Amino acid sequence: MKIRLVICLSMLLPPFFMTAQYDAKGLEKEESTIQAFKRKNEKFDAYFNNAYGYIVFPTVGKGASGIGGAFGRGTVYEKGKPIGKAKITQITIGLQFGGQSYSEVIFFESKADLARFKENKFEFAAQASAVAIEKGAAANFAYDDGVAVFTITKGGLMYEASIGGQKLKFKPYKKKRLNQL
Repeated sequence: MKIRLVICLSMLLPPFFMTAQYDAKGLEKEESTIQAFKRKNEKFDAYFNNAYGYIVFPTVGKGASGIGGAFGRGTVYEKGKPIGKAKITQITIGLQFGGQSYSEVIFFESKADLARFKENKFEFAAQASAVAIEKGAAANFAYDDGVAVFTITKGGLMYEASIGGQKLKFKPYKKKRLNQL
């Protein structure tokens, strides 16, 4: 049992270190991620323009060996303007092994949907899933309960048949930081 715990932790720790530092210089990583999504599918132009708010996670790291986890940091936008930071964590249990990193964007359809997230009352259910975007592939561009989630795989390999959920946290920028953006 101890050996399995050590193996699991060794699989989980690298993704946490990959995303632990927030880019204090600006939003270059977020802007690059937005452009990557737009290059994958032209429908993202409308999503970024019409969504009341969205969160951009440039990198989410994920690892598992029986028990898995994921972690990422990103920026929250309201009507296209950055308003704060977001953190995503995920715990899963089941048949799973490997590690991967991906970019994720979560769109909020209305002011009420974004407000629910900003009040830290937002958690994905175990059955919620993200749409993995591949260039040229058809994707389901629809909101589900006011939220749409999309990912682009950056690297790694993951075998997974698990259950779990994602938890999101919001931290608004201080007024000084907002004036700098």
